[in-house]
Amino acid sequence: MADAAGSGTENKQEKSVRVVVLALMIAMMLAMLDNMIVGTAMPTIVGELGGLKQLSWVVTGYTLATAASTPVWGKVGDMYGRKGAFLTSIVIFLIGSVLSGMAQGMGELIGFRAVQGLGAGGLLVGVMAIIGDLVPPRERGKYQGMMAGVMALAMIGGPLVGGTITDNWGWRWAFYINLPLGVVALVLVTAVLHLPKKRAKAGIDYLGVVLLTVGITATVLVTTWGGTEYAWTSARIMELIGIGVAALVGFVFWQTKAAEPVLPLHIFKSRNFTLMALIAFIAGFVMFGATLFLPLYQQAVQGASATNSGLLLLPMLGAMLVTSMVAGRVTTNSGRYKIFPLAGGILMIVGLYLLSLMDTDTSRLTSGIYMAVLGAGMGCLMQITMLVAQNSVEMKDMGVASSSATLFRTLGSSFGVAVMGALFNHRVQDVMVEKAGALGESITQNSAQLDKESLDKLPAVAREAYQHAVSAGIHSAFVLGAWIAVLVVIAGLFVKEVPLRSGPQKQTPAEGDDMVPAPVIEAV
Repeated sequence: MADAAGSGTENKQEKSVRVVVLALMIAMMLAMLDNMIVGTAMPTIVGELGGLKQLSWVVTGYTLATAASTPVWGKVGDMYGRKGAFLTSIVIFLIGSVLSGMAQGMGELIGFRAVQGLGAGGLLVGVMAIIGDLVPPRERGKYQGMMAGVMALAMIGGPLVGGTITDNWGWRWAFYINLPLGVVALVLVTAVLHLPKKRAKAGIDYLGVVLLTVGITATVLVTTWGGTEYAWTSARIMELIGIGVAALVGFVFWQTKAAEPVLPLHIFKSRNFTLMALIAFIAGFVMFGATLFLPLYQQAVQGASATNSGLLLLPMLGAMLVTSMVAGRVTTNSGRYKIFPLAGGILMIVGLYLLSLMDTDTSRLTSGIYMAVLGAGMGCLMQITMLVAQNSVEMKDMGVASSSATLFRTLGSSFGVAVMGALFNHRVQDVMVEKAGALGESITQNSAQLDKESLDKLPAVAREAYQHAVSAGIHSAFVLGAWIAVLVVIAGLFVKEVPLRSGPQKQTPAEGDDMVPAPVIEAV
């Protein structure tokens, strides 16, 4: 009788966890889908609000705010409770969405997008940290497929949804569409999730927040502006590099003195955590570089439309989803995970090398197979890095561990786009001069990345030269990516297979914190 009652309670708990995870996935989709939808609406926004020269700041402002706020949200959740921090981030994101939809000028839109970004930083960290609280690492693989599925859905569906909304309802609904999804997430999390409240006696490390924010902002601006808005050797870029280095060095020094550091340096004493941070950085570097250049190749060389080029990424995203689910199941059933960083690194190297072989005669089937190999490699890494990072720290540091892994992936994506982009642009411009002389140089003088509409207007000779140039550019970019991916294999060799926690999650209070009970989920 007691066994039956226990089994019934366990089933209710598992059902409740699924309801909470559903709410968390909705919130995660809000943050990931937003940039994809808004990107499609950009031409219409510029047509109504003007401010073409400020256009890039609509994305940059959001990215900066997300990156800078990510570590802060993680620490606030550790100190004062994850549920409150998560709900606050949803509300801030929704406020930013409403204000962005009501913007009457490009300056207002940029500011309101930054508000959105502040909330988005808390959404991504909150999802990972709450799952880390509720689900033991040994069981967490069950939910990895859902996270990978949300990521794939956002990357594929975002442009399609954005185009449909903009064409039928207007660009403002690209922001208002967040409201119903956000309200559902708010209601579900409020009703079902009951995490213990915390009250840290030490205050927030404001100096650490400022130094880290300045350092991250300078770093993202260098990778965003370098080689595009300003030359890499320009005074502005050098100033930003100096400011960023000084701020980050000061931040590291201060974290050794702060009573409640934003990013406790002791978590990096764990070899596995440090290795996962490195792998997350490289995964972000490769993934976002690939998703930037593959659609460009498909449009310029293979003749795909902007919409179809998103759909043509399905082999990569589908393989990523399947391997992520397999990795999760294997990890849950066996408790072993060291094989996945190694396998992921090897598959990434092979996939990137194959993609570097593409030229003007490569078929869509062949490129799809190459993308699937790369996607399989990324699927082995995307969630395993977070799982091992969380398993490598105490429960009291779950938030900062989640935010750190997320931050390193974000910084990796910024560096990947910047470095691979600079290499791509340089190679394209060189080949255009070789193939089309002065005409080729004039075509790519302002930008080496032409959309399909601009490409169709070119003379046949220039168009053929550009197709060869793009093939040469992605060759250089993906060869670099393959060499960078070698670091994943090297890091994987040093991963120590520490047994994954399989019992109930127990909170270990930080010094000066009040004792808190374990997380509770209300049965539904």
